[in-house]
Amino acid sequence: MKQNPPQVAEAYRVCREIARREAKNFYYAFVALPEAKRNAICAVYAFMRHADDLSDDEAKTIAQRREDLSAWLDAWHRAAAGEAAADPVFIALADAQKRFDISSDLLDQLVHGTSMDLYRERSGNPAIGESVAPFTYDTYTTFAELYQYCYYVASVVGLVCIHIFGYTDRRAEKLAEETGIAFQLTNILRDIREDAERGRIYLPLEDLERFGVGADELAALKSGRHLTLNQRELLEHEANRTEQYYRSGEALLPLISADARPALWVLISIYHALLCRIEERGFDVFSERVSVPTLFKLWILLRGIVRIFFNRLRGRS
Repeated sequence: MKQNPPQVAEAYRVCREIARREAKNFYYAFVALPEAKRNAICAVYAFMRHADDLSDDEAKTIAQRREDLSAWLDAWHRAAAGEAAADPVFIALADAQKRFDISSDLLDQLVHGTSMDLYRERSGNPAIGESVAPFTYDTYTTFAELYQYCYYVASVVGLVCIHIFGYTDRRAEKLAEETGIAFQLTNILRDIREDAERGRIYLPLEDLERFGVGADELAALKSGRHLTLNQRELLEHEANRTEQYYRSGEALLPLISADARPALWVLISIYHALLCRIEERGFDVFSERVSVPTLFKLWILLRGIVRIFFNRLRGRS
């Protein structure tokens, strides 16, 4: 295997450390990838993580965050065009972009996805911990609008990933898009309470109206109040929709390169396990944050590693 130049190798090491520290569910899947693909995925993750951090820095105003993100993206564009860069994330990502033919448009869409909430925020949003009752929530009216949001914040990640994983059948692109939708809808269900506290309701208003649930009710549930039948039916409806999109993940698996298939299987399995835990708790995502235990993630990773060995025995690596 051709060795990376020292500067590039060190840049990838930094990105791997960022992913190990921050990626949580994603990192368990990264471990199951061949080295070059693992390095590239970690570079993409580190790039996306920094964009997220700039967008979410609540110590700054929304205008300042937009300016910081724009300046950082300009610096990335210069690095991608060949200008010498000191940022190890830029160095690693520029190498990964060339190695795996990742389009600049997809990477720009990644950054756009991290900043979408900056353009939805209201000037009167409450601070963390402040009551949101006097405020109007940031919402999406229809599922079609929410799908577009999920596309930019999650599906684009999937489209970048399959370039690194490897695929030849163009059907993989739509399936990767829909798998990203499944992941983001799972995140939305898990984070309903935290989002409501920040003045955001991601569940479509058309669904809240259909089940007779008010936005204020969702924020109020953090006090320990039991879910009403209408509220539970609303969340069950969203979970059932999410389950449908996980079917795209199952269909995607055989379309990507065999050496990356176990990693994608690990990622899908961990995210789907999170949805299952939400369902098993009767959709109580309000009394405490729902997560997949580390030991269970390690068990899924072990099964993924076993799949790697079986693939090698079958000559499919």
